[in-house]
Amino acid sequence: MIVTLIIICEVGFWVLLAGGLALRYLARLPRLGGAVLLLEPLLEVVLLTVTVIDLRNGAEPDWKHGLAALYIGFTVGYGHYTVKRIDGWAAHRFAGGPPPVRPPRYGMARARYEGGLWLRTVVAASVALVLLQLAIAYVGDASRTGPLADWQALAVRAAGIHGVIALTFLLWPHKPPKDPAGEPESAPPLMTKR
Repeated sequence: MIVTLIIICEVGFWVLLAGGLALRYLARLPRLGGAVLLLEPLLEVVLLTVTVIDLRNGAEPDWKHGLAALYIGFTVGYGHYTVKRIDGWAAHRFAGGPPPVRPPRYGMARARYEGGLWLRTVVAASVALVLLQLAIAYVGDASRTGPLADWQALAVRAAGIHGVIALTFLLWPHKPPKDPAGEPESAPPLMTKR
C-alpha cells in the first residue's frame, strides 16, 4: 500500500503542477493556479500520515517505509526548486515572460550552482534521516528496525556522493571551449533573475 501511495503522490505532484500552471497561464487565473500549486505539500502530509498509521498498526518496518521517508525528504529538498523552474518555463512559454535563467556552464559560477544543488540534497537527506530516526524510535525494537537504518545509510551515501561530484566542479572547474582562433569563447551573458 505504501509503494502505491508513493506512486500516487508522484503522479499527483505532476498533475497538480500541470493543473496549477494551466490555470495560471492558459486559463489566466493566477490566484486559482497558485492555490492549486499550494496543495502539493498535502500529498507528502498524506504519505507521512499513512506511513505512521501503517507502523502504528504493527506493520513490519521495511524498505517501503524507508522509501517513503526518502521521497518526502527529496520533495522537501527539491520540490520548491522544481516548481519554480517549471513555473519560469511556463511563464516564458505561455505568458510572454522572460526566458528562464539557465544554469551557468563554466568556472566558479558552475561550481556555486553545483554546490547549491548539493545543499538541496543535504536537506533532502537530513529530512529523511530525521523521519527514519523518528520511525526507529517509534518502533522501539532494534531487531525490527534494521531496514530503516539501512535507508539512513543510503541517504548519507547519496549526499556524500553528490558532495564529491559537486566538489569536482570546484577543484576542476569547466572552462569554456576555445574558438578556432585559439581564444576561449566568451560565455553567453547570464540572464538576471526575476
